Amino acid sequence: MTAEDRTTPESDVAPSDQPDPNRWKALVICLLGGGIVLLDVSIVNVALQSISTGLPGTSPEAVQWILSGYALSFGLLLVPGGRLGDATGRRRMFVIGVGLFTVASALCGFAPNGIVLVVARLVQGLAGGLLTPQVTALIQQLFRGKERGTAFGLFGATVGIATAIGPLIGGLLITAFGTENGWRFVFFVNLPVGVVTILLAFRYLPGMTSTERGRKHDFDPVGIVLLGAAVVALLLPFVQSSEWKGNTKWWLVVVAVVLGALFVLWERRYERTKEPLIDLGLFRRRSFSLGVGLATLYFAGFTPLFFVLTLALQSGLHYSALMAGLSSVPFAIGSGIASTIGGRIVHRFGRQLIVIGTILVLLGLGAVIWVVANHYRSDLGWWLVLPLLVAGIGSGLTISPNQTLTLSEVPVEQGGSAGGLIQVGARVGSAVGIAAVGSVFYSILANSNGDYAKGLPLGLGVSLGFVAAALVAGIVDVVVGKARGTEATV
Repeated sequence: MTAEDRTTPESDVAPSDQPDPNRWKALVICLLGGGIVLLDVSIVNVALQSISTGLPGTSPEAVQWILSGYALSFGLLLVPGGRLGDATGRRRMFVIGVGLFTVASALCGFAPNGIVLVVARLVQGLAGGLLTPQVTALIQQLFRGKERGTAFGLFGATVGIATAIGPLIGGLLITAFGTENGWRFVFFVNLPVGVVTILLAFRYLPGMTSTERGRKHDFDPVGIVLLGAAVVALLLPFVQSSEWKGNTKWWLVVVAVVLGALFVLWERRYERTKEPLIDLGLFRRRSFSLGVGLATLYFAGFTPLFFVLTLALQSGLHYSALMAGLSSVPFAIGSGIASTIGGRIVHRFGRQLIVIGTILVLLGLGAVIWVVANHYRSDLGWWLVLPLLVAGIGSGLTISPNQTLTLSEVPVEQGGSAGGLIQVGARVGSAVGIAAVGSVFYSILANSNGDYAKGLPLGLGVSLGFVAAALVAGIVDVVVGKARGTEATV
């Protein structure tokens, strides 16, 4: 297939057993698009103080929604977005997602007040939810065997690095452009990346073949509404846990369970005659169901680390946004290197590699807790270098191998919706983890007159528990796989 063929609106070349010659270039484009979405999950954390100072009419509630609104709308479109990509073309949905994200980023940067910024962040999240499942689906489509593990390894490196290095980039931008307007450039940085990604996507990402265009698909609107409502009902009480006082919000979890049950019943009925939003048969595959569960538990433990650590460094030890961001660099380095290696060797070790990874994360997190409890002083950042490096290496050996193994038995034509389900698990885990860790963290601070040396270790102890649960899930899969002779492989 020539470059000229790839610039047509949709390629008519039929799929073959030959690998796409542009697959590695396509992967770079996917990682650029997916990277800016993941970066915006964490980059805003260090910008909240700058936003509160420099943006008129920014109430504490608006600041909270700048964070939680993105998480809510992101989770809402992950599975429907993946389904749209499977049915109408992954390149098309990828370009639409990047374009919408870029426009929303511009609106964020130019926002005149808090309300406009919150609305723009909601649109950003929707775009991220549309874009992200296309990345995993395209990797699933373009790569096979060991190459797929390598590609998912690079994607895992992008996840770890983008999440960990977001605070550093945010700190650099705020330092360069000042506290009053520095936060605007946290969003403007997405604009050139978005434009370049769109231009390259048309050239290198594969379009639908004539055979794929000829297939008729059902979009299952009732299923989309039920699943979307269930995801929002589940996420809302967690992402709003600090602002929504009282216990009434937790009734939404019950509502989410009811909606989830209705969704399953509807899908079982719908699949008798039409194509459902999600093939529930995927969950009968141990590699998939256990992988989604492991991702949910792991992200519940992994994501809160930078949330509470950044707060403790900035508010407790008065680190600048830049210095607080620098503290995450060892984790990013370890995660980036280990993800790449993990993707290359996952075909040899399977889920055992994930067990090793989660053990390293537990050791790293445990060391972070010990250091904070015993050495909470101005040079804390230096003391955290080695523990965070170990945790980063473990994270790299967990995220990308788990992604590879979870999707290993999923048919390519279902790659978008299946990848969306993994991301939903990660987003739900992140929201639950931040709420649980934040609740303990803030409670200890309130009862100890702001003693971060107590609050941070106890909060991270909750993270440790989630990672330990992920380790147990991995061990169970290894043991059951060996006993049945059905170990997960690439």
